[in-house]
Amino acid sequence: MTKLMIKPLFAALLLTGGLQAGYAQDYLINSVKSNQSANSKDAFVFKDVINIERTPVKNQGSSGTCWSYSANSFLESEMIRMGKEPVEISQIYTARNAYIEKGVNYVRMHGAITLGDGGALHDVINMYKKYGALPQSQYTGLNYGTTKNKFSEMAAINEGLLAAVVKNPNGELTPNWQKAYTAVIDSYLGEVPKSFDYKGKKYTPQTFAKEVIGLNADDYVEISSFSDHPYYDRFVLMVPDNWSLDMVYNVKMNDLTAIIDNALKNGYTVGWAGDVSDKGFSWKNGVAYLPSKDFNDMTAEEKEDIFKGPKAELDVTEQMRQAAFDNYDTTDDHGMHIVGLSKDQNGKEYYIIKNSWGASNDYQGYMYMTKNFVKLKTTAILLNKGGLPKDLAKKMNIK
Repeated sequence: MTKLMIKPLFAALLLTGGLQAGYAQDYLINSVKSNQSANSKDAFVFKDVINIERTPVKNQGSSGTCWSYSANSFLESEMIRMGKEPVEISQIYTARNAYIEKGVNYVRMHGAITLGDGGALHDVINMYKKYGALPQSQYTGLNYGTTKNKFSEMAAINEGLLAAVVKNPNGELTPNWQKAYTAVIDSYLGEVPKSFDYKGKKYTPQTFAKEVIGLNADDYVEISSFSDHPYYDRFVLMVPDNWSLDMVYNVKMNDLTAIIDNALKNGYTVGWAGDVSDKGFSWKNGVAYLPSKDFNDMTAEEKEDIFKGPKAELDVTEQMRQAAFDNYDTTDDHGMHIVGLSKDQNGKEYYIIKNSWGASNDYQGYMYMTKNFVKLKTTAILLNKGGLPKDLAKKMNIK
């Protein structure tokens, strides 16, 4: 299995600020677009086993806000599961609040922490808990004539502003830098309404979260799997977009899919974060798997047919998973939303994945991802603790 050759360069540029966040997301999407086969959909016969209700597919545009789109989609499905009428939660209100918090951390860390659009699934839960939520109708983030997110200019200005703050030209920081930083964000995304009307009633972001969305932020857990940390304990997930240094629960590799399976069988969807730059991931064809044969060893015909129907897969071990993470073969590229389980014509199981790149592929914005791909390429999952298998919840002391 071979990575896209651009992957190390992409990661290095993104970490050093050489790629602005919106451009970086476009770069990623364009890179995986090359992974495709003609007429792939005709060669797969998927039969859904579990298909949980969710809200429509969205498009994050030219912004690195997949984490906000995927985890807010997850929260919208949580509303449906609880018998509530779902509301489209403003993804950019969530992102806007994370940008504020990220800027504060960036200055406190003297610039030695990630900046930009990127984030983690837990950021949505953290921002919901601290800032509440807004409906999309009240905060679109489209404040200067665009119809889709386009954040590169804002990101460049913020990067320059915060770099100047870190240099501390006055010799002592003033509180005004935060006002200036917030003003830039609000000039691009829009000011936050202190109160607003929704279906004939007045709300603040906090009361809207409590009374309309009605989810408890403490009900959600984030889980990963790495062999260099004790299992069933918590650790800081060492990926660049974990700017808040949040801790996640650590489980064994096979536990990841066991947890997802248990959640889906009990009506819970799952937020997913992981790597999508592998040759076995095709956005156009809507399929992600682990080819058993190294891409560089394939014939031209095999490369052309890589997504033409089910293929043999690579077997994954915990050692392989850890090595892929340590050598940057698995990185924290993208966030999506697992909404179901399906089988192909050979009986192999795939997770049904809702993406946020618009309804622009063979499956109108959805993908089918094998369990082996999930085992190797996942960096974290997010779910309601009610979806955990009881034995694993007990091991992690989650009540």
